[in-house]
Amino acid sequence: MSIGGRRAQLEGLAFVAPFLLLYAVILIYPLVAGVVISFHRADLFGARTFVGLENYGRLIGDPVFHQALINTFKLTILIVPPLTAITLVLALALNKRSRSAAFFRGLFFSSSVLSVTIVTLIWRFILTPDAGLVAEVLEAVGREPIPFLSDPDLTIPALAVTTVWWSLGLPMMLFLAGLQQIPEEIYEAAALDRAGRWTTFWRVTLPSLRRTMLLVIMLQTAAQLQLFGQAQLLTAGGPSGASRPVVLLIYEMSFARWELGYATAAAEVLFMLVLTVTLIQYMTASRRWEG
Repeated sequence: MSIGGRRAQLEGLAFVAPFLLLYAVILIYPLVAGVVISFHRADLFGARTFVGLENYGRLIGDPVFHQALINTFKLTILIVPPLTAITLVLALALNKRSRSAAFFRGLFFSSSVLSVTIVTLIWRFILTPDAGLVAEVLEAVGREPIPFLSDPDLTIPALAVTTVWWSLGLPMMLFLAGLQQIPEEIYEAAALDRAGRWTTFWRVTLPSLRRTMLLVIMLQTAAQLQLFGQAQLLTAGGPSGASRPVVLLIYEMSFARWELGYATAAAEVLFMLVLTVTLIQYMTASRRWEG
């Protein structure tokens, strides 16, 4: 290799080195350290005893962890499909160059910039059975208030509705960006063929958005498998763990029970779960498109 080529390589390496160092410090090192800690009985004060796979064995037989996994999957299933469908419909309706469309795009996106604390305060005001908005409306029509936040059968749906409302902004913007990338010539050709609205949607718009839809589904699946703040602040995982997701359980293991090694093992299992689910989604979609 010539001197000029080596110099160019060194300059390129120097250019990306700060990012690579930051990436290693923030992501790679914690991941490796977490794997190491998961093989120990450890606490927050630094005490460690090597126990091998004991923490993972405990997870396999822990009914509390099993319940948290089921709750996490329930939340993901109740959130991702409706969120994808709703944001796609919103993007189709607001894909216009008008002031009203711009206003409503900003309105629907505004919920996404709120912190989880504000979101849970808003929905607690709406859902609480003693003085909430829904309770007041039901009492006004002669119905009993519904205990959304204390009924084991209703806490998961309540968290799902809260999260869907909070998460509308980003998927809607991604779909809008995808719609604006579709060439107008395709729609003109469909119009010349006298294709109706539904035919144009199913044959032109939806196939053109398949990569955007895959991105939305993968991002939201990964996000909802890690749901935490809403469950902690709105229901505290209750009643009796009926709405406790895995991340909230990890938090309780770490900071309430001081079982850092056990919590880290649960975190590693969750990491592998998120990675596996997103890879399956990507591979399934890729094979379908290639076929």
